[in-house]
Amino acid sequence: MVNALDNAMIAARRAIESRYTGLCTVIERQQVKDERTKVTSLKDVTVLSNCPCRLSYSSKKAVNQTDTAASIDQTIVLFTAPEIAIKAGSKVIVTQNGATVEYKASGVPAVYETHQEVMLELFKEWA
Repeated sequence: MVNALDNAMIAARRAIESRYTGLCTVIERQQVKDERTKVTSLKDVTVLSNCPCRLSYSSKKAVNQTDTAASIDQTIVLFTAPEIAIKAGSKVIVTQNGATVEYKASGVPAVYETHQEVMLELFKEWA
C-alpha cells in the first residue's frame, strides 16, 4: 500500500527526473583476461550507456592566483537515478545541450531516495 510519504517521494523523483536533459555513459578500467592468450590487462569496460542525467555547474567568484597562472574553481555535479552505480574514478561521458564532454567521477556519490549526486572533474587520463 502506498502512503502519502511514498506518493511525495514518487512525485519528487518525477520532478527531478523531468529536468534530466543529458545522457551519460560510464566506463570503468577493469582487469580483463584474454581467453586466447590468458594474459590479464586493464581495459576500458562500458558499464552503463545512455543513462538520463543532468549536469549542474557552479563557480566560486574568487580567482585562484598562482605564480604561473590564474584559475577559477568550478564545481560540476552529475544528477542521475539513485539505483545507478557509478564508482569513484570512473570515466563519465556526458552529452547535454549539444556538447559531449569526458569527466571523471571524483568521489563516492551522494545517494538520496529521489536521485544521486556525483562530483565530477574534467577527465585528463586514467590514473
